[in-house]
Amino acid sequence: ELKEIVFIIQSQSNSFHSKRAEDLKRDILKQAADLGKELPMVLLIHQMDGHEGAWTILPLMRDLSVTYGRNSSWIFFCEEDTRIQVLKLLETLGRFDESKEWFLGKALYDEESTIIHHYAFAENPTVFKFPDFAAGWALSIPLVNKLAKKLKSEPLKSDFTIDLKHEIALYIWQRGEGPHLTSVPEFCTDDVNSHKVDHCATTFSNFLPLCGEPVKKEDVFVAVKTCQKFHGDRIPVVKQTWEREAALIEYYSDYADISIPTIDLGIPNTDRGHCGKTFAILERFLNHSSPRTPWLVIVDDDTLISIFRLRKLLSCYDPQEPVFLGERYGYGLGTGGYSYITGGGGMVFSRTAVQKLLASKCRCYSMDAPDDMVLGMCFSGLGIPITHSPLFHQARPMDYPKDYLSHQIPVSFHKHWNIDPVKVYFTWLAPNTEESLNGKKVGYNREDL
Repeated sequence: ELKEIVFIIQSQSNSFHSKRAEDLKRDILKQAADLGKELPMVLLIHQMDGHEGAWTILPLMRDLSVTYGRNSSWIFFCEEDTRIQVLKLLETLGRFDESKEWFLGKALYDEESTIIHHYAFAENPTVFKFPDFAAGWALSIPLVNKLAKKLKSEPLKSDFTIDLKHEIALYIWQRGEGPHLTSVPEFCTDDVNSHKVDHCATTFSNFLPLCGEPVKKEDVFVAVKTCQKFHGDRIPVVKQTWEREAALIEYYSDYADISIPTIDLGIPNTDRGHCGKTFAILERFLNHSSPRTPWLVIVDDDTLISIFRLRKLLSCYDPQEPVFLGERYGYGLGTGGYSYITGGGGMVFSRTAVQKLLASKCRCYSMDAPDDMVLGMCFSGLGIPITHSPLFHQARPMDYPKDYLSHQIPVSFHKHWNIDPVKVYFTWLAPNTEESLNGKKVGYNREDL
């Protein structure tokens, strides 16, 4: 029965995202009503729990078990851009015995072991499967009850949440004692208009959001963090690739080099963390850039980014709101903790967010504290939620499953390690034919990488 499925949309509180999640909720309930079925429960994660870690899902298991453990059969999770054929989903779940422990989804796997998964399964990373959240994924109630029980006796460790889909699959697998992910061909990430989707219970509608005209070039101020030892190898890559897409760009270093040019903020370089430098950039943006520039992007000198695509994405956000956008990580979310935007993929701030942050007096506890984590702590303390976009990436393209990247138009990647960064930029991020750069298409085949 449809009423035995609890739908949970992995929503966010930012106004753009919450509206998309509400639209999906309405669509699910309308389909249920049109089928003449008793309406299912549809929950939005950002409304479910006041605590910061709700998006990591595992902390919700005990509540889900208590509330739905008796009268429901399945918890079905999806993203705000997952599109669901409710009748087809009902038929698909009906193939599985709901009295058993099931973990269902569209399977992803690593082609090579990767830092974002702590080099798990290094011998053969393809053996371990984890769900593509964009296609939706499901847990049977017996498995939810089992996880809730486990969490009661073994609370989650207070460490990092880096790639949630992989970490949830690892937790459920329990070193081989729990269920593996069962791959379900009806859970799809093909575009809703694709000819391939006739058999699909789910599809995915969104590659790169655009909400009207892209924001103007002059509305995005780009700050590049660098230091003297990288002027010779990393900065030339920026200049060969994405610098031309930025109307307003400054390079901040520990040494003023007029050939680039770099600006010395008077903050000595630190081997790690860079908190002092980042806060100096925030102060400079607020006090020295045009007050009419609504957006600030802070990137590392080895970040590869498409400013062109970022301008499209930013058309969906209101700079009057305190927006802090990028790839979301978590720290200690099982026990309070906080979420943060990981720096390497690029951190995007609305001017309003910078104003609120600097007015708060929340600052670095040391010059070499990790800037992204300190910012996460500060915004958490201010009650300003961070906004996650899966289009920003802390690692290189080969650190992600091909199938995962196939339904994205990425905004950024990070690191020059063991790759040709110029080639990666022109393959993955450069304006394509319709976005052409000086009328010329420069491209490589993604499969080469």
